[in-house]
Amino acid sequence: MPFSHLPTLLAEALSARGYAAPTPVQASVIEPEAEGRDLIVSAQTGSGKTVAFGLAIAPQLLTEDEGRLPPPRAPLALAIAPTRELALQVSRELEWLYAKAGARISTCVGGMDASRERRSLSHGAHIVVGTPGRLRDHIERGALDLSNLKAVILDEADEMLDMGFREDLELILDASPSERRTLLFSATMPKSIVALAKRYQKDALRISTVGEDRGHGDISYQAVTVAPADIENAVVNLLRLHEAETAILFCATRDNVRHLHAGLIERGFAAVALSGEHSQNERNAAMQALRDKRARVCVATDVAARGLDLPSLSLVIHVELPRDAETLQHRSGRTGRAGKKGTAILIVPYQRKRRVEMMLRGARIAVEWMNAPTVDDIRKADKSRLMTMLMEDVEVDEDDRALGAQLLEKKSPEDIAAALVRSYRARMPAPEEMIEQSGANQREPGKEHHREGFDDVKWFRMDIGRRQNADPRWILPLICRRGHITKNEVGAIRIAANETMFQVPSAIAAKFMAAVKRTAGEEAEGGVQFEAVQGGPVEAERGPRRANGPAPVRHNPRPTLRPGGPNKRPQR
Repeated sequence: MPFSHLPTLLAEALSARGYAAPTPVQASVIEPEAEGRDLIVSAQTGSGKTVAFGLAIAPQLLTEDEGRLPPPRAPLALAIAPTRELALQVSRELEWLYAKAGARISTCVGGMDASRERRSLSHGAHIVVGTPGRLRDHIERGALDLSNLKAVILDEADEMLDMGFREDLELILDASPSERRTLLFSATMPKSIVALAKRYQKDALRISTVGEDRGHGDISYQAVTVAPADIENAVVNLLRLHEAETAILFCATRDNVRHLHAGLIERGFAAVALSGEHSQNERNAAMQALRDKRARVCVATDVAARGLDLPSLSLVIHVELPRDAETLQHRSGRTGRAGKKGTAILIVPYQRKRRVEMMLRGARIAVEWMNAPTVDDIRKADKSRLMTMLMEDVEVDEDDRALGAQLLEKKSPEDIAAALVRSYRARMPAPEEMIEQSGANQREPGKEHHREGFDDVKWFRMDIGRRQNADPRWILPLICRRGHITKNEVGAIRIAANETMFQVPSAIAAKFMAAVKRTAGEEAEGGVQFEAVQGGPVEAERGPRRANGPAPVRHNPRPTLRPGGPNKRPQR
């Protein structure tokens, strides 16, 4: 369906922007049955919904004779978004869509100069875009007049309610004229959204363009299993393997964003960070660095990344697992937009694989499971990229040719080519060795692995086994982390149905158990029980006897990127 039946100026703007036909959500909101009605719209992230509601409100904004906007006075339309980034993105989209119609758009978001916003409002505006808290502040101060409002749009309404903006939204809607149109865009329809629609909408038309397959068709999902201690190394290797033009890494808290961002900078990645602790100026600078390619990696929390629109973004890495399938899709939806292909990768600690499988199955998202890329994998990819890059035609001036000729007189072509390759390699951060490739997964149950220094050992027991998804690849890092020893100081690991036995040299057994006891309080939740036992697995099968020493110590193996205090509330 073409845009021919739209107002001429909007159709021209869409054509200039490269739109040949509307997306499904855009086509739905401009159907005759939707004209003039309140709407409840469910659409996937990246489906063109900002343009969709811009088109939907056109009849309320444009004059019938010329298809232009009247002189700016009190706003005719109000668009509300949950975050500054999304509000700014909405404002930019509406600006180009309504530019030829002479629109004046004011943006009101937290973190910006409120006095400047009030001056902008006093000069008149056709459309106001803002965040709930700042809009409420302008209404209460008398700077924002809603008396002439024809339409209100709530973008990502479910997210605004999750973030605690219900009271602000209700105040704004109560202050608006009762005859206005209310367009509610929400990816999900929880009870809170249904209640909001029932209270503030009249005879609303329900539109859904979310298909049975809830995953994005333009996004390929992958899941990488790793040992908990290897999460950060896996991030490095995934970035190096894909070498995406722009990538975003999602963490759960601002502390973890800070930690991962610092680690990537230290390794030589051009990275920026976005979290609740950053000011608006810092956010703007980070976004600009991504747009002009000075930075290629963005480390962010969920809330800080809402509304990010980067055309070059092709890779999303879920460094810490999303809390549910909806969060997974919101995160992943930053890529695979406007018909472009994208990749979303979940980093899954071994012991949480079953939970992730259930979440993906419930969300009907097809995912490819794989191991983290190795150093060899990355080197192979680098060779292919280097060959392609070095074989490209380049423009050289006479000085370059003269210098090249001098080099050929002093060095062989092979030496010069090798030096060129080395200079390219030097720009790339080094890949990381993964625990899985360092021998952790070679200590399988039922196999003896005699090594020097393990003639005199003590056996220890953990009360988890195969039925609890115990695996040497995450058990080994757990033992090392809690006992303050290295992987070379752990002998055989025997995994049974409900327990795991492992060896530690007798010389360090007392130190190991003391460290396990000392570090047990570092995790918030109870979990695995450690205890020393007499004899080995054969004796343990008859019923392990506790050795003289400390009582069993409990430990929770669930990993975090950077553990915080047990009572610390995560900050996004």
